[in-house]
Amino acid sequence: MKSRRLLILLACALLALIAPAFAARVGEPAPGFTAVDSNGKQQRLSDYKGKYVVLEWHNQGCPYTKKHYASGNMQRLQKEWTAKGVVWLTVISSAPGTQGFVTPSQENDYLKTVNAVPTAVLMDPGGSLGHLYGAKTTPHMFIIDPNGTLIYNGAIDDHPTSDQSDIASSKNYVSAALQEATNGKPVTEAATRPYGCSVKYKD
Repeated sequence: MKSRRLLILLACALLALIAPAFAARVGEPAPGFTAVDSNGKQQRLSDYKGKYVVLEWHNQGCPYTKKHYASGNMQRLQKEWTAKGVVWLTVISSAPGTQGFVTPSQENDYLKTVNAVPTAVLMDPGGSLGHLYGAKTTPHMFIIDPNGTLIYNGAIDDHPTSDQSDIASSKNYVSAALQEATNGKPVTEAATRPYGCSVKYKD
């Protein structure tokens, strides 16, 4: 019995060591992917080589996501940076039957209702894209530079609450990283702790 428990513990420890190796790491090439968007179009990361790409993990039902959409904060970011040539890909990794799962048509209706303007919304109900990047929360933000290198991984800002009133006094890590990078400067805070609801992956 003791030997069996020891083997289980060793296996768990090994998995804990291996799992992070497959997650996206700042300073390394961003994992390539192909995903279908809410309009049925295939989106490949390689299609956007030479551009900055933002990945935003999303869940309509999450209070932390609602904080940034009900206030218009996320939409302002999307409009500002896509106008500057940045590609903004919203990702939904909620599995069927879990909070945040939507059909493509439901998502497109939502985008119109909240006036969101991402470049595309990637539907990831199986969670493969989320696991590929190690997305933990909604929101969880990633930025990829024109060379395909991951330059930011973490929270949207420095106030890990669901309170909209915090936004005005928050440092927006995504804007800060994009401003520095597009001005040819290194990203000062390239990795932060994401906050929000856990991504509702398939069991």
